[in-house]
Amino acid sequence: MFPTISAIAVSALFPVQAFAQTPPVLPAPTAASSGKPAEVVIKGDKEQPTVLRAEKISGRPERFVDFDDDVEVTKGDTKLNADKATYTNLDDEVKATGKVRMQKAGNNYTGEAMRLQLDSGIGFVLKPKYKLVKNNAQGKAERIEFESEEQSTVINGTYSTCSSDDPDWYLQSDTLKLDTGLDRGVAGKTIVYFKGIPILATPSLTFPLSGARHSGLLPPVWGGSSKGGPELTLPYYFNIAPNRDLTLYPKMITRRGLQLGAEVRYLDDNFSGTTTIEGLADDRQTDTNRYALTSIHQQKLLPQLDFAWNVNTASDDNYASDFSSSITKTAQRLLLRDVSLTYSGWLGYAALRASNYQVLQDLTAPITRPYDRLPQLNLHAEQHDVKGFDWSVDTIITRFWHPTLVRGDRAVINSQMSYPIVQPGFFIVPKLTFNAANYHLTNPGAGQDTDFHRTVPTFSIDSGLVFERQSSLLGKPVTQTLEPRLFYVKTPYRDQSQFPNFDSAVADFNFAQIFSENRFTGQDRIGDSNQITAALISRFIEGNGEERFKVAIGQRFYFNTQRVVLDSTSSISPSRSDLLLAASGKISDKISADMALQISQTDKHSVRSNYGIRWQPAQQTVLNLEYRYQRDSLEQLDFSTQLPIGNRWFVVGRSNYSLQDKKLVDGLAGFEYKDPCNCWSFRMVGQRFSTTTLASTTAFFIQLELNGLARLGSNPIDVLKKNISGYQPIN
Repeated sequence: MFPTISAIAVSALFPVQAFAQTPPVLPAPTAASSGKPAEVVIKGDKEQPTVLRAEKISGRPERFVDFDDDVEVTKGDTKLNADKATYTNLDDEVKATGKVRMQKAGNNYTGEAMRLQLDSGIGFVLKPKYKLVKNNAQGKAERIEFESEEQSTVINGTYSTCSSDDPDWYLQSDTLKLDTGLDRGVAGKTIVYFKGIPILATPSLTFPLSGARHSGLLPPVWGGSSKGGPELTLPYYFNIAPNRDLTLYPKMITRRGLQLGAEVRYLDDNFSGTTTIEGLADDRQTDTNRYALTSIHQQKLLPQLDFAWNVNTASDDNYASDFSSSITKTAQRLLLRDVSLTYSGWLGYAALRASNYQVLQDLTAPITRPYDRLPQLNLHAEQHDVKGFDWSVDTIITRFWHPTLVRGDRAVINSQMSYPIVQPGFFIVPKLTFNAANYHLTNPGAGQDTDFHRTVPTFSIDSGLVFERQSSLLGKPVTQTLEPRLFYVKTPYRDQSQFPNFDSAVADFNFAQIFSENRFTGQDRIGDSNQITAALISRFIEGNGEERFKVAIGQRFYFNTQRVVLDSTSSISPSRSDLLLAASGKISDKISADMALQISQTDKHSVRSNYGIRWQPAQQTVLNLEYRYQRDSLEQLDFSTQLPIGNRWFVVGRSNYSLQDKKLVDGLAGFEYKDPCNCWSFRMVGQRFSTTTLASTTAFFIQLELNGLARLGSNPIDVLKKNISGYQPIN
């Protein structure tokens, strides 16, 4: 048996100072004794020792060393195994052949032959198969060039994130540059195969090796609608900085032409925003130029000074309905333009803003343009618990402008003072409010005054009790509460029939509104009142604090005849309001329900009602059913679901059906499939929705998502989330 060459003995053969002394020649083939491989330790320039093991070692150490049988080379996080290897001293290089296997930074490579410089990481492997641990990617090639520790080039190779040896999808590329440092892959001439069929060819393709963002051409997006026909978008993404990016998205719309769009996003400690612009020159349908813009920006100029804008515009009234998947929402008919400057201090804030609206009119259901505020100054101050008192003062000065209606200036001072008394079992909050307003009209009608004044005091007192007892609900122990609440308001009558109406409307009647002092929104009408609101609430609370069930009933009672109205067509309320009923909670861990009902006290019939139930037994499984009714205007049945129907198949759908008009208002139907290996998913969705009162459009979405590479087709994820409450992406 030959003696084992130990690490101590080899240190004499391979000195630390890069072979400063000429070592002797090794004896002809040296084999290990006692069944243990011989070991050679070399200290490299990067202070990381290189350990080489094999059953046989021979050669001249000052030039080369040959290793045979079960060769293992280890340096840092690089480990190489092969049948044979040769280490060249001058180049610090290992040449390996025969069942070559290498682990490098957690990645695995196998091949027929390999050459690798140990310190620099430069080298190559022939006929390799590889696996990248960071994104679970794999592939094979004719050759892989290692250009550094982080960069490599796959030549005439494949790439896939599927874990099987026969992946469902892969890309075939003449060159594929992988940079783990930049977390980016760049492919040259590329063909993407799915189930053995080529589905995409591209001269270049850039993709992340993980979920990080990278500049490059994004996968094409194709789709279509009944108004525009088939569409193809070729987006290009610029990752300008970690907190800034830009996306360009030229879109070819078959029936209209080429639409160009861009979106820029930025985020910083002191400012953030998003701006999107898109336009189409010479629309084939209208023979006009079409465009839309939306821009949102927030910025902290000083520690206490903030600046912001929200600007939206479109070229014409029909832009939103014609380009339903664009930046302007289909149902959005008021486009806000707003600029504000806000100073915040220890006592409150001061805000200066200017705003107006662009109205996208629907000729079948026109709406009135709101007033512009040019400008509005709001001064707010408040303090809490000042010897038990809470107080606040709002001063609002506004110049209102409208192209066709009366214009003018309004100054309002609204001050409040309350004395909250809050204890574990009850609360009482008396409050005094004083509202003063002054108007000056700049274009009054014939015989109309130009100046108006109003001062209105309001007294209110809010009170309630909280009782608790231990109970049970559906077999589970709970704490049941009983919470009676009374809210009294007294406001004297002030004649406001000649006052302009710049921003007031009748408030929506609901549980939040019946506990407010004024039945109008805005500042142009302060309703006279001598009324009390009575409500009763009961909750069932589990031991972990979760509210399992809640039921409430409330009604407002009037002690006077209300005289202040919004306009001459408004009606006077009866002696008591409609009755409000509400209930919500979990019937079981999988089923929840809610109900809201408004019952007229004049004819005892329902004015508005809403009933809903949700069944959600597991992840990616939900079923919603909702009934909505509003007297003389709306009666709808809304059904939506995401439901598994087989092995990894899911059906998605929504039907919003008008029982009053006997037609489908909005509808959606489709299916999804998730690959068992979780390397791809597929979606096909069709949607029909209303764009105006009388018009609808149909859109189609087909998407193949190749995990770790790209989403091909049109993306229905946002549509599904918006239309199906509780929807969860399958991957």
